[in-house]
Amino acid sequence: MGGTPMEKQRSAIIIGAGVGGVATAARLAKAGFNVTVVEKNDFTGGRCSLIHHDGYRFDQGPSLLLLPRFFAETYADLDTSLASEGIELLKCEPNYHIWFADGAQFRLSTDLARMKAEVEKWEGKDGFSRYLAFMREAHAHYELSVTHVLKRNFTSLLSMARPEFLMRLFQLHPFESIYARASRYFWTERLRRVFTFGSMYMGMSPFEAPGTYSLLQYTELAEGIWYPRGGFNRVIQGIVDIGTRFGVNYRLSSTVRRIILSPDGHTATGVELVSGEKLMADLVICNADLVYAYNNLLPSSSYATSLSKRPASCSSISFYWALDRCVPEFQAHNIFLAEHYQESFDSIFKCHLIPEEPSFYVNVPSRVDPSAAPEGKDAIVVLVPVGHLLSNDDGADHKGTPGSPNTSPAKTPQNWERMIEFARRTVLSIVAARTGVNLAPHIDHEIINDPATWQEKFNLDRGAILGLSHSFFNVLSFRPKTKHPNIHGLYFVGASTHPGTGVPICLAGGKIVAEQILEDESVAIPWANGRSKRSAQSGALDIVKSPPLVSQDLVLGLISSVIVMLIAVGIMAALMSFSDHSNIKDLQVAYGEGSEAFDYGKGYASYGSNCKKPMQEACSEFDRTVWKVIERAGDAQRGSATLGRTAAAGSRF
Repeated sequence: MGGTPMEKQRSAIIIGAGVGGVATAARLAKAGFNVTVVEKNDFTGGRCSLIHHDGYRFDQGPSLLLLPRFFAETYADLDTSLASEGIELLKCEPNYHIWFADGAQFRLSTDLARMKAEVEKWEGKDGFSRYLAFMREAHAHYELSVTHVLKRNFTSLLSMARPEFLMRLFQLHPFESIYARASRYFWTERLRRVFTFGSMYMGMSPFEAPGTYSLLQYTELAEGIWYPRGGFNRVIQGIVDIGTRFGVNYRLSSTVRRIILSPDGHTATGVELVSGEKLMADLVICNADLVYAYNNLLPSSSYATSLSKRPASCSSISFYWALDRCVPEFQAHNIFLAEHYQESFDSIFKCHLIPEEPSFYVNVPSRVDPSAAPEGKDAIVVLVPVGHLLSNDDGADHKGTPGSPNTSPAKTPQNWERMIEFARRTVLSIVAARTGVNLAPHIDHEIINDPATWQEKFNLDRGAILGLSHSFFNVLSFRPKTKHPNIHGLYFVGASTHPGTGVPICLAGGKIVAEQILEDESVAIPWANGRSKRSAQSGALDIVKSPPLVSQDLVLGLISSVIVMLIAVGIMAALMSFSDHSNIKDLQVAYGEGSEAFDYGKGYASYGSNCKKPMQEACSEFDRTVWKVIERAGDAQRGSATLGRTAAAGSRF
């Protein structure tokens, strides 16, 4: 067992073997803790688990690996690597095949040449420049979020007052939606949809999700989409195996009834299983759904009730289809976007309906990893986002499917049987219309997860597959804390606590809470020395040098600017001289050389030049004086015309 020796080995119980739970368990075991993980199901990984049927393999939840740095970092902190654990990551190319209602298609790719052609096809040459500008902004969102959010804890409101965070807050665009930010760079509705549908991974509408989350599009386009050979669960099982080597004890099919507290209710001392068995420990880390845990594993409280009223992410109807043939029209990741884009999201997030025409995701794991299905056949997962479950306490029940009798004002219970049938029929119809493939007769076997299934199988509050919403006032210091504010020794990790949802984000959360525990227990962080490690330098060519404060290009630019300014001044002076001459010429024609007006005009032109007065000021004095002379000459009409020409000439300067 690794870690720093302690006088008395500290013990920890972790509730739930989801991503955050297994990552925290491995880290604490490496630090020397005696760790036990209790899990209600007979498998590890939580939603990152697999479904098997007669040679077909389906990813129950996540099916694409993003932000690979967090996976690499987790394995490195545990003294190993993905490759060392026998995990092979397969790159998905293209990232997505997007199908539109009008028959058009778009392929998102990490290949810059392909993206240039795709973007310019719809928005011309300038469109690609705007795409690069979008990527520059998304890159800033990504790097700033990793540094200042995903690797930092927000234990109180004061955490948001850190100067280094406040200075960059508005660079993250948290108060604008992803759709609003994308609209600044993409001028067609088609591309605005292409670069915003990813908010579904946060369980949010692109019209509501903070602009910060363009970091998801960035990591897909800059770092790629990957898939572990053998299924997504392979990377989670790798962490389970590492934890087991460090001494973690996994107890599956062990449902927790409650968290045991001290007599005064201020300290967590263990857990009680539904069997009545009590497991005692110095610390308890809860990886169960946070809202469920507060309302079911702890004594009732006003805070627990308030959590149940917070906005939650969407749910899904997920179909797992075993096909009797391959469908070459599909890539590994396929997106079918609704014709009425915003309305479809409003149906999900505002009305909690299944949209009349939903946007949905089709995953074909056997396209990138043939081991997912028998030879010559495909395994297909279809995820249709829908509203989460509504309880009677919400004051309104689900209105049913669009166009059904249940859309009447009368309150009616949710009818998931009807909605599942509607979703299946709609998906098959849209796929056939857009790809020309009729899937229905080729479905050998079907497995379904609906919101009620998600709730029952994984204790997800309201069946929300991505936990609490990620609106601004549900993240950072506003999100439920990783440490219980009143109960000593009780911590939380997972989608509904900081830093948020998603597999790589939960891995980051595992590191945050593990380090928080070690600091609270005054135990050295065994992976801290690896933070500043850099790849080995092999020679002088690899030495990183800071650029000069003033570059050669800047100096040449300043010199060029000065030269241009001098030329401009010379041209202006020549024009002023020409204008002076033109004004005097006008007086010569009007009154004749030797007249009083002509003599005054020559005098003031000379005056303006010799006294370095601006031409405008000289002309103004000239006008007033010459007018008096013209009045004495009794020829106001001809004088007005002359003065108009001279005034116009002066106004040019």
